[in-house]
Amino acid sequence: MDIQYEIKYSNRKTVNISVERDRSVIVRAPQGVSEDKINYIVKSKRDWIIDKMNHKQKYPAKPEPKEFVSGETILYLGKNYQLTVVDDIFDGVEFNQRFTISRANQKEANKLFKDWFYERAFLKIEPKVKFYAQQLGVKYKQVKISDMKYRWGSCTPNNNVIFNWRLIKAPMYVVEYLIVHELAHLIEPNHTPEFWNIVSIQIPQYEEAKTWLKQHGYLLEVEF
Repeated sequence: MDIQYEIKYSNRKTVNISVERDRSVIVRAPQGVSEDKINYIVKSKRDWIIDKMNHKQKYPAKPEPKEFVSGETILYLGKNYQLTVVDDIFDGVEFNQRFTISRANQKEANKLFKDWFYERAFLKIEPKVKFYAQQLGVKYKQVKISDMKYRWGSCTPNNNVIFNWRLIKAPMYVVEYLIVHELAHLIEPNHTPEFWNIVSIQIPQYEEAKTWLKQHGYLLEVEF
C-alpha cells in the first residue's frame, strides 16, 4: 500500500506526521527539509500510519444528517436541544433552550444553522482566546472561525488562531481545552512534555477533554 500524503512547510523544528479524520496524511516539516527525507520518514512510519488510518474509534460510522423537522435534536455545547418548526414567519434561527425555525425557511435550514453556529462559535470562542492568551502571556493576531472539516483548530505561522465552527457543538470545557492547545503552540510548537505541562496548568481536566473528543468527536462532523 502506497501512502499518499501532503507536505506542509513551516518554521517548526521537527517533522510531524498526522492522520486526519478523513484518513488523509499530513506531514508538517521545517522549511528546507527535502522531499526525499520526508519520504524516508513516512516509509519508516508506514505501520503506524496504517494503524491510525484503520482506527475504528477514530473513524466510526457517521449518523445520518438532519432533516430539520420538528422533534429532531441539534447538538450545541455538548447538549442536544429539540428543534421546532413553526408556521410563524421570521428569519434565521431562534434559540431559547430549544431551536426554532420558520416553516417558510425549512428548505434553507442547513445554511441557517451553519450561519448561526458560525456566529455563536465566534461569540463564545473569541473572549476565551483573549482570556487564555493573557493567562499564558502570548500574543496572537486574529481569531478566525473556519470550515476546517478535519481539524478542530490551528495556529498559523503568522500567529492567527483558527477554529473549526463545528467545535461549538462540544462542551465548553472541550472548547477551552482546544483554545489553550492552540495558544500553547505559540510557546512550544511541538507536543513535548513542556507543551502538555503548559496546557495542564490552564486546563487541569485536559485529559477528560481529549477523551471526550476521541469518543464523541465524530458527532461534531455531522452537518447537524
